[in-house]
Amino acid sequence: MRPLSFLVLGLVSACATTPSVGSATATPAPSVATIAPRPDDVGSVEGVMRAFYEVTNVAPGAPRQWARDRTLYVPWIRFVALGPGATGRTKVTVWTHDEFVAASDPLMAKGFVEREIHRVTRRYGDMVHVDSTYEILPGPDSPTGGRGVNSLDLYFDGTRWWVASVIWQSEDAAHPIPPELLPPKSPSAHRPE
Repeated sequence: MRPLSFLVLGLVSACATTPSVGSATATPAPSVATIAPRPDDVGSVEGVMRAFYEVTNVAPGAPRQWARDRTLYVPWIRFVALGPGATGRTKVTVWTHDEFVAASDPLMAKGFVEREIHRVTRRYGDMVHVDSTYEILPGPDSPTGGRGVNSLDLYFDGTRWWVASVIWQSEDAAHPIPPELLPPKSPSAHRPE
């Protein structure tokens, strides 16, 4: 969900201060229903990550799966976007789920495709940290894609997995994605027999 990519560049630009909290948009947030989580979405880290990207992807004009999205996170979730600020310092923008919905829903109306290309997962007991490298696929109003890293912290409460935090940053000249967060280079097309 959560890219400093094409979508986030728009979101970060829409917020005026560093660090900014919440959405400065006048657009009201769509109403997000409270629903039970899908067991497959919250039963494993793999399920959470699959759902995380499924709810991010939306066809032009299609409604976003905000209710399903909300089921992945603790009620006090914060989304943090890091991006270039006007002064050259990093701009930090923080949203609650409702604020993120309000800020991103209008931008998502044109469609959005983000896919995971690599994942590094570290686990200790019932806590997990995931660095998920993504790429944004270009769309009709987005002639260039982009890449970045979503960083998620999750925990298991004995019943289900919860996402406790999401932070992301897009790749740029000053912040190239390090090799350990990229997929291994594909072997040569010629393989020895």
